[in-house]
Amino acid sequence: MIKLIKKIKSKDVHIGIIGLGYVGLPLVIEFCKKGFSVTGFDIDSKKIDSLKQGKSYIKHIGDSRIKQCYTLFKPTTDFSKLSNMDCTILCVPTPLSKNREPDMTYVFNTTKTIAHYLRKGQLIVLESTTYPGTTDEDMRAILEETGLKAGVDFYLAYSPEREDPNNKDFSVRTIPKVVGGYTETCLAIAKALYDSIIVKTVPVSSTKVAEATKLLENIYRAVNIALVNEMKMLFDRMGIDIWEVIEASKTKPFGFQAFYPGPGLGGHCIPIDPFYLTWKAREYDFRTRFIELAGEINTNMPYYVVQKVEWVLNKFKKSINGSKILILGMAYKKDVDDKRGSPS
Repeated sequence: MIKLIKKIKSKDVHIGIIGLGYVGLPLVIEFCKKGFSVTGFDIDSKKIDSLKQGKSYIKHIGDSRIKQCYTLFKPTTDFSKLSNMDCTILCVPTPLSKNREPDMTYVFNTTKTIAHYLRKGQLIVLESTTYPGTTDEDMRAILEETGLKAGVDFYLAYSPEREDPNNKDFSVRTIPKVVGGYTETCLAIAKALYDSIIVKTVPVSSTKVAEATKLLENIYRAVNIALVNEMKMLFDRMGIDIWEVIEASKTKPFGFQAFYPGPGLGGHCIPIDPFYLTWKAREYDFRTRFIELAGEINTNMPYYVVQKVEWVLNKFKKSINGSKILILGMAYKKDVDDKRGSPS
């Protein structure tokens, strides 16, 4: 443990980041800015070729930021190089299946690949949003099939990503980082790693607490967005302007945080993550009613928009069939090129 922490502090550590998307690539850039050598792993050869040419495939990350990492960053599709890494961070997708259940294919397949190249003294960190127990139960079981023991032979931790693409006020470096370890030793090493690039780390007692923290953050937003969407539909019938109501409510200096109505939820987090907890809750014979109701309201918002369009067209004696519709804005939020889950 002491040896690995010393290597981290002296920046003599080799860092591997698996998954070079909206979470992994900004993390690569931040480590490189601090002088660390980083190997980026991805199964998409087009992404790797683009990065080798110093080109970005994400709108809000300019080519210049990739080129600044040129001497320290090595993108590759060769996962055998994982054996050379001291610290490996997983930033792979955790989508829902067509039945709206957690699809852990990316996490578990990647963990199996890591296990194939696992050696003593390595730190493995999961950042993908998931249900409590993924790290210290499911991933640990896969990694320990090698005969190596977590907390003794290798170190295991969870630190939820809090990336907000193209946020002008907060970046990877300035957003506090929650970190949970399988053991106190695992936590100490993971904290040392993130302390090297993050302004403030927030250590918690276990990986399950860290996993639950990310879920609560996104469930909080999903439920409050659903609430304001429901208020929008009600006030619309009552002839009350929801936007004026929100602006008036915001003047209260405590007890209120403004959320705004919209055509639904988008992105890879808020529409998906709450249902990871819904699924896990069944194991404990518990029904997450707030999450399910919020999901029902938010999922229905695109249909509500279509109904409003029908109402407007009917007002002018036109049918929706045969009308020309213009939709402005296809991404799930402004100034990004990410259309995943977009209500548009």
